[in-house]
Amino acid sequence: MLRRATGALRPDGGHGHGRCPAHPARLVEEKKAHYLLVVKANQPELHRQLRSLPWKDVTARRYDREIGHGRRETRATRALTVTDLGLDFPHAAQAVRILRYRTNLTTGVISRQTAYAITDLTSHQASPRRLGQLARSQWTIENRLHFVRDTTFAEDASKIRTGHGPENMATLRNLAINTLRAAGHRNIAAGIRHVSYQPFTRPLALLGIA
Repeated sequence: MLRRATGALRPDGGHGHGRCPAHPARLVEEKKAHYLLVVKANQPELHRQLRSLPWKDVTARRYDREIGHGRRETRATRALTVTDLGLDFPHAAQAVRILRYRTNLTTGVISRQTAYAITDLTSHQASPRRLGQLARSQWTIENRLHFVRDTTFAEDASKIRTGHGPENMATLRNLAINTLRAAGHRNIAAGIRHVSYQPFTRPLALLGIA
């Protein structure tokens, strides 16, 4: 079983800004699951460690190219075994670097993005191709959630910006979205309206605590 971990997560189980999953050690040791954590710049120490790995020496590579949505995208995925490299993260087995080159087919403008990830999956369990697929599916989920949170909950216009407020609100919005989807609401805005018609009973019924 794979649990895709996202957001700013520290090895001690704490978290910073972002949407935080269960602690990776708990996933591996208690849930007997695997994790793939996409590491962002708001995790500066772990991001620095991954960025400084000997990527130029990596031979395990995968290249993918596709065209769609008015752009051409090339992804170069490299995977590196880190069990003997002193990386301080629970059960870390491989690090991943993905370079994404996007060309706007209308303007010809080229953009480049570098992403790093870490996983407990060994090289025998997941190849660069598989790791690239997992990271991409995670981005798709994140983008889908953010789109709904912004269009339905106006998240980007939120004035809550201090302390743990932003990630706490993001967690609550994700809970609302996932709960509504689990109840069969494909349109989140319509689901919220449906619940709002009986605000003292329907929200509790959705959560199973009526």
